[in-house]
Amino acid sequence: MVNVLGIPFYDQNLQAAVAETIDACAKDYLPQNHCISASGAHGLVEAHKDPTFKKVLQQFWRNLPDGMPTVWIGRLKGAKHIQRCYGPDFFKEMMLASANLPINHFICGGNEGVAEELKKACSVKFNNNNVVGTYYPPFREMTEEEMQELANQIAQSGAHIVWIGLSAPKQEKFSFRLAKFTQVHFIVAVGAAFDFHTDRVRQAPHWMRQSGLEWFFRLMMEPKRLYKRYVEVVPLFILLNIKELLQYIFKKKSGL
Repeated sequence: MVNVLGIPFYDQNLQAAVAETIDACAKDYLPQNHCISASGAHGLVEAHKDPTFKKVLQQFWRNLPDGMPTVWIGRLKGAKHIQRCYGPDFFKEMMLASANLPINHFICGGNEGVAEELKKACSVKFNNNNVVGTYYPPFREMTEEEMQELANQIAQSGAHIVWIGLSAPKQEKFSFRLAKFTQVHFIVAVGAAFDFHTDRVRQAPHWMRQSGLEWFFRLMMEPKRLYKRYVEVVPLFILLNIKELLQYIFKKKSGL
């Protein structure tokens, strides 16, 4: 793990993350309700503003570096093997890797109908027919009774992994809360993966994703929805990391 703005991030690559997750399910380890998040600059800025959210991410089993800026910061801090573990790619590779294994998936989130569309997409695109349940949560916060009903539905489905797509920070808070009710191996928050794999939203070209410009592409695609977010996120993310890096360098030179 490597610490970025107070959040521990996974410091390996996508293939290793997939292998570890598949291994934990395939070997029939006892369900631990491990929470995984694919977090980037937006999530880190939200964690900076919201201490409660920050504590949630600090307790996750894995925080995957969803964006290249997080990867670059990690490398500057000495994490030589860290690579981008993009949420949509993690979802895709997990579906491909588990297609012929007894590992069941439950999809929760998105706008109405998206979870069902994603179930079909998993079958068509990834040849994975192990999606055993879907759920469309209300926009408001769910009651304790509703969370328990969802947990019962997940238990009855026989799911090993629950995928959450609600956007940050809502999806991470939802995952953390759901973990108190369920008995599954993993609860994974992957944000825009749902819209990308159902072809509702166009993905940035590969070169833009690798050069840290995906935020700009998404802003061009959805300016009204994302303008306010990125006007705040991009400069604040840069400033916070410059401050932290300077502190990191000073402590390293001082031997602290």
